[in-house]
Amino acid sequence: MVCSWVPLDSRKLGKLEAIAPLKKDHWGSLVVDTKAYWLAWSQISGIGPMSLQKLKRHFGNLQKAWQAQPEELKQVSGLGKKAIAEFVKKRSQIDPQELLQQHQKTNPHFWTPDDKFYPRLLLEIPDPPPILYYRGHPDWEENQGIKPMVGIVGTREPSEYGKRWTYRLSKLLAQHGFTIVSGMAKGIDTQAHQGCLDVNGRTYAVFGCGVDFIYPWENRQLYREILQQGLVLSEHPAQTKPHRLHFPKRNRIVAGLCRAILVMEAPQQSGALITARQAGEFGRDLYVLPGRIDDRNAQGCLRLIKNGADVIESEEDLLEMLSGIPGLQLSRQPSPATSAATPSPPPTPTATPTPNLAPELQQVFDAIAPEETPFDLIVQKVGRSPSEVSSALLQLEMLGLVSQLPGMRYRR
Repeated sequence: MVCSWVPLDSRKLGKLEAIAPLKKDHWGSLVVDTKAYWLAWSQISGIGPMSLQKLKRHFGNLQKAWQAQPEELKQVSGLGKKAIAEFVKKRSQIDPQELLQQHQKTNPHFWTPDDKFYPRLLLEIPDPPPILYYRGHPDWEENQGIKPMVGIVGTREPSEYGKRWTYRLSKLLAQHGFTIVSGMAKGIDTQAHQGCLDVNGRTYAVFGCGVDFIYPWENRQLYREILQQGLVLSEHPAQTKPHRLHFPKRNRIVAGLCRAILVMEAPQQSGALITARQAGEFGRDLYVLPGRIDDRNAQGCLRLIKNGADVIESEEDLLEMLSGIPGLQLSRQPSPATSAATPSPPPTPTATPTPNLAPELQQVFDAIAPEETPFDLIVQKVGRSPSEVSSALLQLEMLGLVSQLPGMRYRR
C-alpha cells in the first residue's frame, strides 16, 4: 500500500494522538496518514472532488479540515450550509482510521491525490478523483507523466474502417513507446487495447464500475490481458456495478491521464465527444480520424475537425504531430542498442536578458529549464495550483520569454 504523510506541528500532537496513529519519516519528523481522511470525506454526501480540492487548499490537508468547526468550514468557497450540516452529522458516526481498515479488506489498492503514485496529470484537472482504485501493474514513470500516454476513444459500433485504423494506430503508438488509455468498452475501445497488447505495449482501462467488475463480460479475456500488461482504474469501489451516469464522469479521467486524445469514429451523441470536449478544457491535444460526410459514425468527428481538431492523414502525419511529446521512439521496434544509446545533449541556449518580473512570474520562469519542461513538473516545482501556473505561463508567453510546445511542455 502506498501511504501519504504530512509533517505535523508538535504543538498539536496531543490532539492528533487521539485521532490517528503517529509515525516518523526518514528525517524523524512526526507524520499522520492522510489516506484515511480522503476516504472519510468521500463518504459525505454533497462533498465532491472539486469541494475536496477547495478544502485541501484552505486547510492545508484534509485531516485538518476534518477537525474544523462549522464556522471555519463556512469560509470555504462553494461549501453550502446543507453540505456542512451533513458533514457534522456524519463526522460523529465515522472513525477515519477504522473506516480505512474496513475499506482495505475489499479495496486493497487505491491512491489519493496525496500519494506519490497518484497520476500527476490528473492533478491538473479541476476535479481529480479523491479515491482512485486500481488493479494490475502500476508504472512510476507513467504516473509521473514521464512516459507519454495517449487516449483512444470512439463509438461502440464502429465500421470496419474504424476498427482497422484504431487497431493499426494503437499498434503504431505502442511500438513508439506510448501507453494507450481507453475504457474497455465494445468497439473502438476494444480495438485500441488489443492493438497495443498485441505488440506487448502498456495499456490502461478506465472503468465506470469497480475494478473487480468485468464489463462488458465478453471482454473478460481482454481484461485479464490488461491486468498483465497495464492497469485497470476506477473512482468507484469494488463491487460497484456499471451505471449510465458513471461513464460520462469516467471520460474526464481518460482525458486527464493523457497528453493527447484520438477520436476514431463518433456519432453526434457519442460519449467520445464528451471526452474530446474535456480534453480541450484540460489543454490536451486532440486528433481525429476523418470519415465520409454521409457516414453516421463520422458526424461527430467532422464536427470536431470543423471546431479546430487536428486531422489524422497518415501514420507518419500522426507521429509528426505527436513528436513534441516526450518518450517518442524514432523507430517502430527500437533495438536494445538504440534504446541504451546516450541521447545527444540539447543545444546550448543563447542567454536572453529578462526584464524585472513580478515575484510570482519569476518563480514560474525559474522553474522552466532551458530544455523542454512538462507543465506538471513546473506545477510541482512552483508548489502552486495548476490554474495559477497556467496564468503565469500565459503572461510569460506574451512577454516573449516562454514558448509552449506540443504535449503541454514549455521552453524558455
